Amino acid sequence: MKVRVRFAPSPTGYPHVGNIRTALFNWLFARHNDGIFILRIEDTDRERMVDGAVEAIIESLRWLGLDWDEGPYFQSQRLALYREVAAELVKLNAAYYCYCSPERLQLVREEQMKRKQPPGYDRHCRNLTSSQRAEFESSGITPVIRFRTPLEGQTVFHDLLRGEIVFQNSTLDDFVLLKSDGYPTYHLANIVDDHFMGVSHVLRADEWLSSTPRHVLLYQALGWEPPKFAHLPMILGPDRSKLSKRHGATSVTEYMEAGYLPEAMFNFLALLGWSLDDKTEVMSRDVIIRNFSLERISKNPAVFNKEKLDWMNGVYIRSLTVEEFTRRALPFLERGLSSTVARPLDQDYVRRIMPLVQDRARTLGEVAHLTEFFFAEELNYEAKLFLEKLTPDEAAKSLQTTIARLEGLQDWDAATLENLLRPLAEELQLKTGVYFGLLRVAVTGRTAAPPLFQTMEVLGKNRCLKRLRNALSRVSNVG
Repeated sequence: MKVRVRFAPSPTGYPHVGNIRTALFNWLFARHNDGIFILRIEDTDRERMVDGAVEAIIESLRWLGLDWDEGPYFQSQRLALYREVAAELVKLNAAYYCYCSPERLQLVREEQMKRKQPPGYDRHCRNLTSSQRAEFESSGITPVIRFRTPLEGQTVFHDLLRGEIVFQNSTLDDFVLLKSDGYPTYHLANIVDDHFMGVSHVLRADEWLSSTPRHVLLYQALGWEPPKFAHLPMILGPDRSKLSKRHGATSVTEYMEAGYLPEAMFNFLALLGWSLDDKTEVMSRDVIIRNFSLERISKNPAVFNKEKLDWMNGVYIRSLTVEEFTRRALPFLERGLSSTVARPLDQDYVRRIMPLVQDRARTLGEVAHLTEFFFAEELNYEAKLFLEKLTPDEAAKSLQTTIARLEGLQDWDAATLENLLRPLAEELQLKTGVYFGLLRVAVTGRTAAPPLFQTMEVLGKNRCLKRLRNALSRVSNVG
């Protein structure tokens, strides 16, 4: 059997990590088995559609490199097919027209809740006579079409991850197939498309497990062969509760805009429910494709740990060449640096800065903050940063001496600066940590920054001396 799988998102919201994990597992299954990956947009829930969601779905897939072989198909362009199949089910007596108003259905639900019964359709229209149907039709009511679910027996299907699953038909309702506006529900459109698109395997989130008996009954009613099903494990937050925004479960496009690398996100999402072994975490795309199989997917919920994602993204950032890191970071610098910084940025200057922050950046979005002092004309900081371990007089004397020595320096590189300034700490009778801390604040405005001498080399002699003089002025004005 040729493997044909599909990712079928609904554009009722922006794609979050759970959606895209499902897409990734389908894509990996197709690529591992030399199969076909289909993109299908299930846009039949017109009332809940979100502007820009389709574009966000496509952008997320492209960002991660999840290329599709067919599609995107749009269900809203296939309405005639769903109506035809719904009418066929009515003809087969596997479905029926329902004329109940929304108000009646609401009253039924309220009554059921009062009796502490599970809410569901009471099958009021299931056995209408032809004359009763004619009466409803003459009143101008546009009916929905409901599936005639068997009242007894069991529906059994095999899940590739969980084995045999059994549902009692008595627990299933007569669900809607075609709405009064002519649009299909998920249950109908989904199985019609899977059948006509030749989908061999349905890999989807386990929240759809309870819908599968309905789909199996539809396949049986139509005499169609169902695909193989595999329901993927839930994704939970680190506290084992349902994944939510407080756990970092934002849309995938937000991670892209925050400066996460697609190869890191690809690797991280692959490990949400699948593993190579019990120790390997950082893997290339090719290694994951080569080893991906349903047998390696866990039946237990996966845990989304944003700290692990940040760590993994940092690993991938450090693996980039300086040239590649610079190329990827530049758009984030252009967007993230203060508007007072001249544009366009000097790419040669940026290229010299990048090696100093590559080990510290967890995302590309952090690079602007890590490097802002390299571009600023004036530094904003409080003089007290100098004075945590030095008196104003000690700080002033140290800065004066440093400025005097640096003014006469001909070569301005990290090694020369270190050879000059390290002995100067001893001459000033200061611990190197205290002295270098003073210089770090003076030239960067921060207590934590990239290596001091390399930073001073990149900043250049004129800028460093200007900042040291400014620091001396600030210290002199204390008190």
